[in-house]
Amino acid sequence: MKPLIGVSTYLETSAKWGVWDLPAALLPMAYPRLVQRAGGVAVMLPPDEPATAASVVARLDGLVISGGPDVEPIRYGAEPDPRTGPPARERDDWELALIEAALASGTPLLAICRGMQLLNVALGGTLIQHLEGHTAATLGVFGEHPVKPVPGTRYEAAVPEESDVPTSHHQAVDRLGQGLIISAYAGDGTVEAVELVDERWALGVQWHPEMGEDTRVMAALVAAARERERIGARPPGR
Repeated sequence: MKPLIGVSTYLETSAKWGVWDLPAALLPMAYPRLVQRAGGVAVMLPPDEPATAASVVARLDGLVISGGPDVEPIRYGAEPDPRTGPPARERDDWELALIEAALASGTPLLAICRGMQLLNVALGGTLIQHLEGHTAATLGVFGEHPVKPVPGTRYEAAVPEESDVPTSHHQAVDRLGQGLIISAYAGDGTVEAVELVDERWALGVQWHPEMGEDTRVMAALVAAARERERIGARPPGR
């Protein structure tokens, strides 16, 4: 069986299709397509009661926390910068609970853009609320810049060379959360990837791999999910 990979969703108050304009939990199709291209089966995880997160994660082989709006600064003890976007409290609550459940159970975790920032916050880290040069000049368009792996890291094992990545973000990791190490940098020194230093498979990337052709980061998650299933570390529940 292909590994079952849960992907957290956006939550929008208004979305339009056909004759409808309704609240919606949605996900850019690029996310499930990347999971599929990497050999997994994608399932959407719309916001739910945080208390259910552990039982949801127990049914998964791997977890992806998707990109999206800024993390509310109160989550890491900061006052909001004027350039920080409006809070997405329901997503923050749900995705922090999913991250905590994945870390507690050892479920392989890939955290993308906002997801990497949430992973850092979940482990006690802080964020830079605004930086320049990592968002394209045109709204709704992804930029691109090179990312350099740190030798000896899980990320470097998946992507050993410097590579160009699709990017769109104005916030980034500041103080690292407990148990995290940096596994990639941008040319200006911005932290571009983090991972757990212990044996649990958890990787955060600040860019958007779903918007590119390189499947190696997602393939590494799928491989970790397969390995966990093979050795019987995954608890029953599906």
